[in-house]
Amino acid sequence: MTVDEGTIVARAISDGQDRLLSADEPLAALQLRCGGDIPGMIAVPELLDLVGRARRACVRMTQAISAQDGNDAITFWVEADPEGEGCAIVVRSWQTAALISEDGAVAEERRVAIDRQIAELTAWLDSGQRLIAANTDCSELAPLADAMAQGVGRCWTDFLQPENVTHQQPLHWRLLDGGPVVFAGSSRPWRVSLIPQIRPGFEPSGFELLLLSDQAPSDCVAIPQAAAPVPPRGLVGQDLAPVLKQPIARIVANAETIRTRLAGPLPDAYAEYAGEIAGAGKLLLDLLDDMADLEVVEADSFSTTADYIDLSDVARQAAGILGVRAREKGISITTPAPADSAPALAEFRRVLQVLLNLIGNAIRYSPEGTSVDVRVDVNGDRARAIVADEGPGLSLEEQGRVFEKFERLGRSGDGGSGLGLYISRRLARAMNGELSIESAPGQGARFILEVPLDPEG
Repeated sequence: MTVDEGTIVARAISDGQDRLLSADEPLAALQLRCGGDIPGMIAVPELLDLVGRARRACVRMTQAISAQDGNDAITFWVEADPEGEGCAIVVRSWQTAALISEDGAVAEERRVAIDRQIAELTAWLDSGQRLIAANTDCSELAPLADAMAQGVGRCWTDFLQPENVTHQQPLHWRLLDGGPVVFAGSSRPWRVSLIPQIRPGFEPSGFELLLLSDQAPSDCVAIPQAAAPVPPRGLVGQDLAPVLKQPIARIVANAETIRTRLAGPLPDAYAEYAGEIAGAGKLLLDLLDDMADLEVVEADSFSTTADYIDLSDVARQAAGILGVRAREKGISITTPAPADSAPALAEFRRVLQVLLNLIGNAIRYSPEGTSVDVRVDVNGDRARAIVADEGPGLSLEEQGRVFEKFERLGRSGDGGSGLGLYISRRLARAMNGELSIESAPGQGARFILEVPLDPEG
């Protein structure tokens, strides 16, 4: 029902502890359906906040209140007037409207975001569900990640056995997505999430595989990557990150559940609060990853292991991993043609890490509807990967600062830590290479990764 703004719909009385002592309908019914009692603590969060502030300040306060009642959204105007130890509450302009359910595509995006935050192992697959790379920070999964890294080119189901499936693998990815899997070395229940890299009307060009468990590990510590020497013990990477990442990931997952109203109806304001919590949690997780990488690359003993790679292949893989993010922003990525070749001697995982950072930055800072060009070439005894964008470009002074630690060139609110390019240059130099930039204001930027050429490639 709808009542004119000047009409009093209901009256109520609260005490000095913000308990509702008495209330007229329909406020009384809403109090009960929200889990409260009369007398009892005010059960509508926004109303509780308003009454508490008015009581403590001893000032009459008014505010529009939103609440959910089953499948209905309720909006009403409240006047809270301090009286005695509590408040006299007047309700006006009571309005009811049906809740609008969230679009299915949006809900799926939220599910994927939650899965990415709580995944304990991430792998990247080609269009045939064959392994490209795998990564984990959990010691329990270290043997599995090592085996998958050694098994590049094999189907992921050779390492993660789908439960209760006897058909020849791989099945269609939709039949495997979300299904339980088992593997040696863990008694926890596990499931996989397969995220396709896909364009409408086409088959997936690759997949992101997430390994998840709803049961927290009893003892999960960060591990050194298999291909690199073990660095000295670091405070963040080996002590803080493993302790903090799991609870922060759970906070993010729960906040996303609240924000998307998967746990039940919620006012828009509180859904926005939950979204801010989830966003802050994701920033913390990214910062922990960057700080752990920073410890590794700044260690005196840090070095890389040279692999025989082709920068063209690695560039296409990096672009494929970030394809969904680019399409969400309306940005196209041009990758090296299959015939292009730049054979190199450099560590595959570190080159992939650098290119993911460069392409990710290009997507983040480029205007919607532009393109990012990724190409490779050979220059003397160097193999080069070049990432060019159509962003705002950088001045000479900014180019001199862009590789400094924690440097963000005055940008705020973009989620970056200011460590990505610093770490990427350290990685390039550890591989006897270099990372440089060519740019001008208004003309975009070209980041050039150089690593030693494979003379026999």
